[in-house]
Amino acid sequence: MARVLLLLALCVLPALVIARPMVKNPLVVQGYVYCDRCLAGFETEKAESMAGAEVEVRCADRKTGQVVYKKGGCTDSTGHYKIVITEDHLDEVCDAVLVKSSVPDCAKMSPGREQARVILTNYNGLASSTRFANAMGFMADKPEAGCTQIMQQYQEQDV
Repeated sequence: MARVLLLLALCVLPALVIARPMVKNPLVVQGYVYCDRCLAGFETEKAESMAGAEVEVRCADRKTGQVVYKKGGCTDSTGHYKIVITEDHLDEVCDAVLVKSSVPDCAKMSPGREQARVILTNYNGLASSTRFANAMGFMADKPEAGCTQIMQQYQEQDV
């Protein structure tokens, strides 16, 4: 009997210690993916929502940088995605990350817009369980017609 208890203590207790704490209310990461048709590096009037793009939430250990958690999702017909997270990631750095474009001529990830930081814990004072990630985007192979005029609107003019 003592051996059984010792075996139980050596096998089960470590598993319970390293198990991820579950959150009472699941956290929901929400975001938007678009195709940058003007190669601007941000959303313009020519940007299109991207249905069917693959997105992933990745969490890395704060000290080692090793990815310790991944969960994927896809955008809906409006380019929006929702990924439900049931574990707490208090001591981890988490990002929503672009994985794959669904549009062949808009498959290059826009530099600086390929990931968005999200906080995935309930121990931070936020009342809502919804976490909003910044919009992420892919860039088209070449700019569409009319983009020159749009980009001129963003140019600063000295008066």
